[in-house]
Amino acid sequence: MPYVTVATQDNNEPVDLYYEVQGTGKPVVLIHGWPLSGRAWESQLPALVDAGYRVITYDRRGFGQSSKPWNGYDYDTLAQDLKALMDELDLNDATVVGFSMGGGEVARYIGRYGSERISKAVLASAVPPYLYKADDNPDGGLEDADIQAFLDGVREDRIAFLNDFTKNFFTPKDGSLLVSKPMRLYNRDIAAFASPKATYDCVKAFAYADFREDLKAFDVPTLVIHGDADQIVPLEASGQRSHDMIADSQLHIVQGGPHGINVTHKDEFNDVLIAFLNS
Repeated sequence: MPYVTVATQDNNEPVDLYYEVQGTGKPVVLIHGWPLSGRAWESQLPALVDAGYRVITYDRRGFGQSSKPWNGYDYDTLAQDLKALMDELDLNDATVVGFSMGGGEVARYIGRYGSERISKAVLASAVPPYLYKADDNPDGGLEDADIQAFLDGVREDRIAFLNDFTKNFFTPKDGSLLVSKPMRLYNRDIAAFASPKATYDCVKAFAYADFREDLKAFDVPTLVIHGDADQIVPLEASGQRSHDMIADSQLHIVQGGPHGINVTHKDEFNDVLIAFLNS
């Protein structure tokens, strides 16, 4: 199986990212959300490969089949992991697509390393620009109590928390689950086999990371796609604000879309994504 070594742990063991490459053509790197893995993109893979793209998925450290070190779940490190993968595969003229937490990797990568290897960016249901509701960020979507509820849930009964989380993941504000129960449970089970430490630490990462300076570095065409009924990462606190901050960006709002729009509205999501890639 393909792995790339991106770092070394304190015990000198390597940190390896598991990745898959499908198709040929211009590269599209898909970065999954929390607390899933590269498997979250299975609704996109056939459409992108059929459209003539080389699709790279990978599991974030701590998730899926990648190494599960004790540390390294901050965005500087996660962006460095992405860079190591991009460099190892020598990707150029690539589009990077970040879903939810993965949007933070896209933002921090461009903020730290620029767009030399990147021609386009996509933020899908993504956490930038800054989720935490701070004094200098009154429009943030998460308060301390919200974040603590996540942390407590992961620490006290992670599987029960994930069971409830996946319901909200695919449910808009009207309360109707938009996927089958087996599909929801499949996503719960993907999340269940992630590192508990990574699952916990990544809550702090996506909740408190400030990407406002990173967004100023965006100098490539950017698509922001977000559901207007997202209960986890609200459109008003994230997608709309990112679009407003990125000069060369377009915003597509999925009407009635919950957080997991790449599954619940996969045809619309794929059509919009491929049209952007082809433009």
